[in-house]
Amino acid sequence: MKFGILFSGQGAQRPGMGIDLMADPLFASTIKEASEAVKMDLVPIMKNEAGALDQTKNVQPALVAVSYGLYRMLMRDLDLPVEGMIGLSLGEYAALLASQGLEFQSGMALLADRARYMQAVADKTPSAMAALLKPDVQSVEGICAQITAEGDLVAIANYNTPKQVVIGGTVAGVKAAIEQIKVTKAARRAIELPVSGAFHTAMFNPARDQMVERLKTISCHDPQVPVISNTTEEPFEAASMKAILAKQLAVPTHFGAGLKKLVTLANLDATLELGPGKTLTSFAQVVAPDLKHYHISNLAEYQAFMTEVENGTDE
Repeated sequence: MKFGILFSGQGAQRPGMGIDLMADPLFASTIKEASEAVKMDLVPIMKNEAGALDQTKNVQPALVAVSYGLYRMLMRDLDLPVEGMIGLSLGEYAALLASQGLEFQSGMALLADRARYMQAVADKTPSAMAALLKPDVQSVEGICAQITAEGDLVAIANYNTPKQVVIGGTVAGVKAAIEQIKVTKAARRAIELPVSGAFHTAMFNPARDQMVERLKTISCHDPQVPVISNTTEEPFEAASMKAILAKQLAVPTHFGAGLKKLVTLANLDATLELGPGKTLTSFAQVVAPDLKHYHISNLAEYQAFMTEVENGTDE
């Protein structure tokens, strides 16, 4: 059975994420090493002490460390045939660490700076995002373009699946788009999201520009298994990785199309989501309904997956 690993993105975080996994020495050491790399203790953040998970600068390193720690446990305990990976936005960093496209210490330090750049933009400029269910994508794109032309930025930020996209932009732009979408019935439903910034829109060009400079200081490598980019819908390569990681901040993600590409490219039989929640698994069920889908977010789910694989019931 060929597995594709899915790594959670920002928004998947939960208070207490990964805490039960700290009983595992390898997971605990991963969190410790990650904390040293980003120069902050990630355990209180994982526990959501003082509302730490409300801040992008805290969420991003903590979420990637938890997902990567789970991956390291899997590689230690199982001879799992991993044929490819994809992460949603931030989750790409976990995928690139796991595939050795990025080195652990420098990769964690890089994503911590990315989180700080994004936090600074979000703090400076109020913005909003909204999920649209069962959208007419072409109509939504037209509505967003019209409102943006009139002076309030709004655009599709996440093309998650054919059944869900997310728009983002200025508060006024998103509000106007939702009103227009309701009037024209361009989507079945619009749900405003509690986010700190309209990520993956032109509002984050300043963070992108900072990332361009920051990425000059790190080394990239060809991933050991295909990691599909949300930006290009193609596998990451060392030569273009820096340009794509910078660009990624201010352009839409295409998770559904990227996953579809991975399924075909790697001839996958199953997906396995690592990290809190199961949002990506729900997307995978839409995009690749014929595959088996698993997710691991805590110790009980990890042990259940281990048992299933060892008993051969995943065949």
